[in-house]
Amino acid sequence: MNGKVAIITGASSGLGLACAEALAGEGVRLALGGRRADRLEAFAARVPGTRTLAGDITDPAAIDALFALAEEAFGSIDIVFNNAGYMTSGPIEEIDIDRVAAMVRINVEAAYRVMYTAMKRFRRAGTGHLVNTSSILGLKVGLESGAYAGTKFAIEALAEALRMEVARSDIRITNLQPGLIATELHREYEVPIAKQRSIDHPLQPADVAQALLFALKQPPHVRVPAILISPGESAL
Repeated sequence: MNGKVAIITGASSGLGLACAEALAGEGVRLALGGRRADRLEAFAARVPGTRTLAGDITDPAAIDALFALAEEAFGSIDIVFNNAGYMTSGPIEEIDIDRVAAMVRINVEAAYRVMYTAMKRFRRAGTGHLVNTSSILGLKVGLESGAYAGTKFAIEALAEALRMEVARSDIRITNLQPGLIATELHREYEVPIAKQRSIDHPLQPADVAQALLFALKQPPHVRVPAILISPGESAL
């Protein structure tokens, strides 16, 4: 993987940051997007050559600018890790519909734009690997989390359609489907989800980063459409 070029969205924390660390360790050149410029810049200071762009993933111009940054800096794009996301949930009486709408704009609208933007470039190049952060909730629905699950079902649907469209080419698509991860994704919850579910050892971002590396390192004839990874204590 040394010398390849990867774009990562949602790279300023959690899973995106862990995967940036893992890819940098493999010699991958990185173009990172995220909301928090200070965190992106701190990473770039540790990993010379990294390009960063802070912005709002729901702004189409920000997505175009991130792809342009990678192409101008490195001349090509080999990997796109479509990772930016947001989570809100709750019972009928308490759910904030405005937050649900904002979640859909990030998790579906912006994610779809990243997916199609990547695939158009990969089509022209004849090669590339698109990786999406989906969820175990892209396969099943949890209590009070149907809206979030719906956004991940949407990722699963489009990824499968795109996978069929590029079959027999050198373009690959992988969905990462993690269970509960210890990240800032759950920062809204007064009682941490891990505690609610009696999970003492949730997944760590680095665990999922290893799954990403597994998918990316497969030989040319192998495809890994999805990787489901779950904490051992989870019954979901």
